[in-house]
Amino acid sequence: MREMRGRSAIITGASSGIGEAAARQLAALGVNVVLAARRTDRLQTLADRIAADGGTVLVQSTDVTRRDQVERLVEVSLDRFGAVDILINNAGIMPLSFLRNLHLDEWERMVDVNLKGVLFATGAVLPSMMARKSGHIVNVSSVAGRRVFPSGAVYCATKFAVTALSEGLRAELSATEGIRVTVIEPGAVATELTGTITDEEVLDYFRSRGELRKLDAEDIAASIVYAVSQPDHVNVSEVLVMPTQQS
Repeated sequence: MREMRGRSAIITGASSGIGEAAARQLAALGVNVVLAARRTDRLQTLADRIAADGGTVLVQSTDVTRRDQVERLVEVSLDRFGAVDILINNAGIMPLSFLRNLHLDEWERMVDVNLKGVLFATGAVLPSMMARKSGHIVNVSSVAGRRVFPSGAVYCATKFAVTALSEGLRAELSATEGIRVTVIEPGAVATELTGTITDEEVLDYFRSRGELRKLDAEDIAASIVYAVSQPDHVNVSEVLVMPTQQS
């Protein structure tokens, strides 16, 4: 593992789940963490916990669908820490629905958060990373970025796009600009994601499939830490992490 102390990381969607776990694990290694999400109260609670444990933390209220807010997030991070060494594009929503039920507003929201949010944050950090010829972009996609399942057509489409974007970034930027790119693809994780599902048919569908021992957010955070802690000549380009029981 490379020395992580003093490096700086922006984490979107840091108010819960994978983002929160990644922030805690990175801060424990001495990384300066910038917590970004809309729920500032949750961010502040996490920040207080990290600071109490001796970590360095900055809170920035951010809606990743707002390009101006994402650009401001990067600006304040650069002002505070001088560099953004790591960007973790973790913010995402998963209001699954069957296409026939026409949840168009939810489709649009998924595109805005899951894809455009990643694009906005990536575009905001690239100039400073390219100027330094150094940086690491971690995009949290999903096994849904590999496999399409009933009720997941739009969600999967956004995650397929994130996976494709990640490979495109790596192909364009790693060899020439020194910017590493990793896509993390979790299977089922015990987070708040399923709480955004409003389609009753989908909820019934998943209840009929029985219980599954899901991954914990900390499991995925550990894979993120593994990827970003490798030496500069190592690019962990893709990590698929599945529950043992998930087919």
